[in-house]
Amino acid sequence: MQKITTRHVFLTILGFLGLGAIGGGLVLIISPMGEMLGLPITEFKNMPFQNFVIPGIILFILLGTIPLLLIPALIKKPDSKLADMFNVFGDMHWSWTYSIYVAFTLISWIQIQLIFLQSSVHWLHTFYSFYALLIILIALLPQMRTTYRKKSEKKH
Repeated sequence: MQKITTRHVFLTILGFLGLGAIGGGLVLIISPMGEMLGLPITEFKNMPFQNFVIPGIILFILLGTIPLLLIPALIKKPDSKLADMFNVFGDMHWSWTYSIYVAFTLISWIQIQLIFLQSSVHWLHTFYSFYALLIILIALLPQMRTTYRKKSEKKH
């Protein structure tokens, strides 16, 4: 029996986020006026969209597809010069950094929703805010930083 590690928990958390966001994004695309979610578009004030299609696509890609694509990258740790160009933590593998980006994207997503709602906070807003913090906290654990720290090149 394999021991459950912090890395396994981290990958599972990203997986649940990705699958949930793909489902939520698809529902917003299929039901652009919010009827399937019981969330009428009229509750959103000053939203720059006439319906939920664009937010659904954004949710599907940024918080659905990207976390799911990060899972194999976090497992295999492939090199990518392109991904490394946007890696602000040069000593860490880009997939680890991008998981932090996903968490901040989730926080931003929730905050933007709250700006447009202006009237109420649903328990899911709080849940996903803490979920994003959980992703960041787990990523910052010493064992995770050790796992994803780039190997320093030997100087000759």
